[in-house]
Amino acid sequence: MASLRKIGRLFTIKTRFEAWLVIYAIALGAVERGRLYLETYPGYGGWLLALACTGVVFVAGAKLLDSVRAPEPAIAAGPYRARMRRRSIIGRSRPTRLPIGRVSESPISRRTD
Repeated sequence: MASLRKIGRLFTIKTRFEAWLVIYAIALGAVERGRLYLETYPGYGGWLLALACTGVVFVAGAKLLDSVRAPEPAIAAGPYRARMRRRSIIGRSRPTRLPIGRVSESPISRRTD
């Protein structure tokens, strides 16, 4: 089992450079496949298949680059450090509560008694 893990590590993409090399290899294969489709299926059918082959490179390349971790950004020192840490914990899509003026009054209610 240990030898299988060693062999498996050879096929693991660890850096962005390796990801770009794999994307280049996929692109070469896709262009060659597209060329063969153009020869086999003349006309619009061949062009559509060739475009589909090259379009797959963009999708696969994006997935590969997203799967490889980017280096961690350095944390800024000084007065901005606490603000940066809080921003990374709370996402932009997370709703925030509105401050409530009086306890008995809801900020959503438009009721005037």
